[in-house]
Amino acid sequence: MHTGNADMLVAMTDGTQTARCSTRGCRADAVHAVVWNNPKLHTPDREKVWLACDEHVESLRSFLGVRSMLRYVEPLAERLARGDAPS
Repeated sequence: MHTGNADMLVAMTDGTQTARCSTRGCRADAVHAVVWNNPKLHTPDREKVWLACDEHVESLRSFLGVRSMLRYVEPLAERLARGDAPS
């Protein structure tokens, strides 16, 4: 499974942006923030975020979980309401 951040926020023709699932090839709207940290690379306070649609949230959670990198999963709307942008 490969994910990337480059296409997470997509500009729409009306000037707004929409969040896309981080799973390669998926073009679905993201509704979950999968928050993770690789302790071999990141300081303990660093949070990385992959965005997930309903179809891919469990596979992303599992991918990170077996590697002990998963912090938590939360609704993307809650994260954005706090002003926390994906990183």
